[in-house]
Amino acid sequence: MKKILSRIDKPLLFITILLCSIGLIMVFSASSDAAILRYNKEPTYFFVRQLIFFIVSFIGGIIILNIPTKWYKSISWLLIIGIIVVLVLLLFYGGLTNHVQSWFYIPKTGIAIQPSEFAKSFVIIFMAVFYNGLVRKKVTNIYLYLIPLSIAGIIGILILMQPDFGSAAILLAIAFCIFISVPIQKSNLPKIIMILGIGAVLLGIILLYSGAEILNSEQMKRFNFQNPCQRYKEDTGYQVCNGYIAINNGGLTGVGIGNSTQKHLYLPESHTDFIFAVLVEELGLLCGIGVILLYGILLYRILKIAKDAYNLRNSIIAYGTFWYFTFHIIVNLCGMLSILPLTGVPLPLLSYGGSSTLNFICMLFLTQRVAVENKMTKYNLELKNLAN
Repeated sequence: MKKILSRIDKPLLFITILLCSIGLIMVFSASSDAAILRYNKEPTYFFVRQLIFFIVSFIGGIIILNIPTKWYKSISWLLIIGIIVVLVLLLFYGGLTNHVQSWFYIPKTGIAIQPSEFAKSFVIIFMAVFYNGLVRKKVTNIYLYLIPLSIAGIIGILILMQPDFGSAAILLAIAFCIFISVPIQKSNLPKIIMILGIGAVLLGIILLYSGAEILNSEQMKRFNFQNPCQRYKEDTGYQVCNGYIAINNGGLTGVGIGNSTQKHLYLPESHTDFIFAVLVEELGLLCGIGVILLYGILLYRILKIAKDAYNLRNSIIAYGTFWYFTFHIIVNLCGMLSILPLTGVPLPLLSYGGSSTLNFICMLFLTQRVAVENKMTKYNLELKNLAN
């Protein structure tokens, strides 16, 4: 264990712990009033739960850190089949919250599990294992390379049927970014473009004529996301406009930790979707920029680990994690600023949430495992060169 810990990416670990600490502080500050007034709970209710989520996630992360990535070859299909089955069951037995059927609620615990978050992680692992096998065997059949992308499409449709547009869009974007990063013969590119184009058209026709309501009326309203303060009486306008007010209140240095006015039920999701707005209001724009810079360094370290990997499987794991975090950060912040529709996507390591926190931290530790194997492989190669 000491050897493994000595080989992890220490800047990445430091930033992970720092962002988690900031997240805990902000969850406590942003949720204390809502816990009392809206949920009739103790003011520390969400803070304690988030702390437990972090502890469980780090324990899971340490376990992942000790598992060689080659072992995922034996369970990748099991993970992907399992998540498809779970997503199908969710459509029939899932709990309905905010017009979305995305959670399984465990009775008498208050714990909700969101399978779509696990789907993102499982798709990354599956694609890493699958494409690594194809490249090692020097497979040239382009149709085999489309199998993981097709499976990701099926999972994306199941998530869209909940309907959870934000999670579906992020999952499909991650899968597409991984797909275009895989080394494929250039002569196959026209065929790939044609197949993807035909697939997109067929999917559009199926959705158009199926009569299924992929997005309900409440979610369709979210696509009217511009000029939120002119639509203050609408849900999306109300939330985003109050986010603007929070950011404006904060100025450069903030009103002080715990002194946010917008968290007093003006922001309905102050400890989840809009936690960054509360952070800027209380700690100021300078601290907000500092958090964004921390995210930038975190993404740089993940991307560096991906580039240093000695096999495609490990490279895709880290590269997929990079896009997993990138898309969540972009969609959350842009939704809060009314640049994109508001989709309820959590901000990594800052927003309150069990399933998302577990997946974010476990994927970071899986990336750390890649960093460990990078250094182990480099050390063994150096020893081999010295021996020769």
